[in-house]
Amino acid sequence: MPSLPALRRRPALPATAPLLAVTGHTLAVAAPGPPPGSGPGGPPPPPPRRRPREAATTGSGPSGYLALLRLPGATAFTLGGLLARLPAGMFSVSAVLMIAASRGSYALAGAVTAAGLAATALVAPWTARLVDRYGQRRVARPAAALAVCGALALVACVRLDAPAWTLFAAYAATATVPNAGAMARARWQVLLGEDPARRHTATSFEQAVDEVCFMAGPALAAVLCTALFPEAGTLTGVALLAVGITLFTAQRATEPRPHPRPAAGSAAPLRRPGTAPLLAVFLATGIVFGTLEVTTLAFADSAGHAAAGGLIVGLQAAGSCVAGLVYGARAPAGPATARLPVLLALLAAALALPALAATTGSAALLAPAVLCAGMATAPVMITAMTLVQHRTPPARLNEGLTLAVTAILTGIALGSALAGQTADHLAPGTGYTVALAAACAAIALATRLRAPALSGVRG
Repeated sequence: MPSLPALRRRPALPATAPLLAVTGHTLAVAAPGPPPGSGPGGPPPPPPRRRPREAATTGSGPSGYLALLRLPGATAFTLGGLLARLPAGMFSVSAVLMIAASRGSYALAGAVTAAGLAATALVAPWTARLVDRYGQRRVARPAAALAVCGALALVACVRLDAPAWTLFAAYAATATVPNAGAMARARWQVLLGEDPARRHTATSFEQAVDEVCFMAGPALAAVLCTALFPEAGTLTGVALLAVGITLFTAQRATEPRPHPRPAAGSAAPLRRPGTAPLLAVFLATGIVFGTLEVTTLAFADSAGHAAAGGLIVGLQAAGSCVAGLVYGARAPAGPATARLPVLLALLAAALALPALAATTGSAALLAPAVLCAGMATAPVMITAMTLVQHRTPPARLNEGLTLAVTAILTGIALGSALAGQTADHLAPGTGYTVALAAACAAIALATRLRAPALSGVRG
């Protein structure tokens, strides 16, 4: 038999090993019982450990926008895009005030800016296509440099009393201003990927930035040109454009990958199904914007409150900015193709308010009515821009977004002309009915976006 120390050196048996015992000529085998407390009467086994939840990437309300800006590079390109977008609203007002002050002709000033708008409608889509093919940095910087040269040439022609045709040529060169809003939206796609909730928030945020620039740009230009000297607005716009584009394009990490040779299936946006009626919606919405602005200014002037006209127009932009942020903080319900006609119907209903207020002849009643109308515009623009992003391949995204902006600008020009004619020959508030009619036309066009051929498109 082994000695006692040898027995002590044997390893201990595990708790689950059977127990063996010898009694006379009988070998007894006993299975160990369960550990105490683990039987039927004992406590239940501990629940499985849950994986910790990942931190939310977005939230509702302001936290969703703050989460976007905390993404790498987002704050820097947002600041650069804001600075680069301000000149778009400054150049036209600055040119009008500068040319009118030096030549004494608002007709010439209006013709120059109208020619510049026409040049923008032709050049901007081509600039955007080059951005998609060769990259934002490689195209936006030289395009902005050419626009800066055009703006400086306009200042020189005005100061040197050059022939009128030189004003048209110089201002037309500013049509190469890159569409910073479209480039910023393309960068959000790179950062957010296929996340519809966060992309909705980002689109709403960009729409709010557009409204801030629309509201602040012309006001800043008017203050600079009147308080300092006529060329101050244009020169400030040049500086903002140069700094903004440089800062924006310096953020290489968020720049979308260029597509020198678009992949198969990435046809030009104009050739894709559903693009034409969508651009027509943007055109009609632009008519609403242009008519609303000019009619408001004309009505305030006729009511003896010309100075308040600009403030009332500012309420329109402020209402749109706030509504855009609120709308973007909530997840949208249903597809965008179904939401757009409903939102346009709400816009048409809101446009009835300034039309009714104009019949009273009171600018005090017109102000809140225009504010409500402005609040109805942002959800329309956000939803329509979402559809553009859904229907445009990544290789053509800047081009598609720029076509939408071009349609809006064309509509603004048409709406401004229509409102000017109605203000001169009819009652000052008649232009609001033109805006209402344009909104109704947009509703009819938006219903075509639900055609069966487009049912497979996200939105």
